[in-house]
Amino acid sequence: MSQSRASVRQPVFMPPVFDMENLVANPKSTDAKESRPVLEHGDRLTLAEFEKRYEAMPELKKAELIEGVVYMPSPVRHKRHGRPNGDFVGWISFYVALTPGSDYSVNGSIRLSNKSGLQPDAMLRLLPEVGGRSQGDADDYIVGPPELVVEIAASTASYDLHDKKETYRKRGVLEYVIWRVEDRKIDWLYLTEDGQYENIIPNEEGIIESKVFPGLRLNTLAMLAGKQADVFLELQNGLNSSEHKAFVERLIAASYSK
Repeated sequence: MSQSRASVRQPVFMPPVFDMENLVANPKSTDAKESRPVLEHGDRLTLAEFEKRYEAMPELKKAELIEGVVYMPSPVRHKRHGRPNGDFVGWISFYVALTPGSDYSVNGSIRLSNKSGLQPDAMLRLLPEVGGRSQGDADDYIVGPPELVVEIAASTASYDLHDKKETYRKRGVLEYVIWRVEDRKIDWLYLTEDGQYENIIPNEEGIIESKVFPGLRLNTLAMLAGKQADVFLELQNGLNSSEHKAFVERLIAASYSK
């Protein structure tokens, strides 16, 4: 009996079969990913290093560098950000369609200085050939301050109304529009000659008109209520105005003179 037990062969350990090609490739890719410089909220970087790390992280949808500090906002919610942003973009794009010499972008990156690279929810600008102060560079980024920037913020606690606002002011963004969703408020700031932002007060009907883009009118009450038909109706009134017509004539004349 003991002899029988002794003759029973113990199972031999069989190592798993590895794909040699993957065995070699995987450690390299893992090491490369681990050694790859990444962005972390609060990092202090130059714009060049920030962009290098951002480009190496294609899975990252939004990050900003504000005066040398990295900001990485939380994922975007529909009602608190996505829909309001879409409403603003539709309003801006309609204005651009009837205003030659103007341009807009959605979530496009702006190089404002060697310490600031921002990605506003939307921007409206004049092209350089008609006197605009920003232009596209060889990397297809916008360089310099656009005339108007839009941000969707949850509340006054958002960095959009603090650090980012200060950077836009210092770098010469002429108009800054912030939709504070939780507060149900739209602020429209204008850069004065002494370099400070002042609030443009809406009229009794809740309408604000841009000081930089004649005819760009916003029915703030309708926008806050989600009544886009009324928003576009007021914008159309602005586009039909004599001020907008004169502005378009100036833009066309400027483009021909270049």
